[in-house]
Amino acid sequence: MDFAAARRAMVDSQLRPQAVTDPLVIAAMAVVPREQFVAEESRALAYIDRILPVGEGVSLSPPATVGRMLTELEPRPGERALVIGGGGYSAAVLAEMKLDVVAVGAGLATISSRVQAVDGPLEAGAPDAAPFDLIVIDGSVEVIPDAIVAQLKPGGRLGACMIERGVPRLVIGRKSAHGFGVKSIADAAAAPLPGFAKPKVFTF
Repeated sequence: MDFAAARRAMVDSQLRPQAVTDPLVIAAMAVVPREQFVAEESRALAYIDRILPVGEGVSLSPPATVGRMLTELEPRPGERALVIGGGGYSAAVLAEMKLDVVAVGAGLATISSRVQAVDGPLEAGAPDAAPFDLIVIDGSVEVIPDAIVAQLKPGGRLGACMIERGVPRLVIGRKSAHGFGVKSIADAAAAPLPGFAKPKVFTF
């Protein structure tokens, strides 16, 4: 299979029509080999526009979800980023954009010296490596833990897919001196991440 051609098709048919407009994001996604983050027998499916399970409870978000989230986050070279979940692909894209990346999650594939893989619960983040300019929660979640927000620098940005009325929505959060605010952007497909469910409320 011609993976270079598949990446070009991904850019033209999935990214550009979904408001992925940041030239740095497009350039990085056009060269990072997404096929290296899936099992060899599934590489032909690496560029399809849907959630792709890759084993050990890990899934890749669709390219359009990754691209739109990164476009909204406006990552820039030299920034420090935390990536939670996502099988390593989003971390590799940010590393290609010349960010220094810490990635949390079991089974992460690392293809860049700019990515530091860290083990531990996803919902804990990487407090020992904080603070970060941006945080990517690469999956769908019901809550964004305060412990994750605390790892942002003042002025830092966070992207996630929050489940709203049963539907995942891309949201972008920003930390300021006044607190942490979240803006809903668009519907987005992403696999649920463990550890980010709302606490159960018991009624009698």
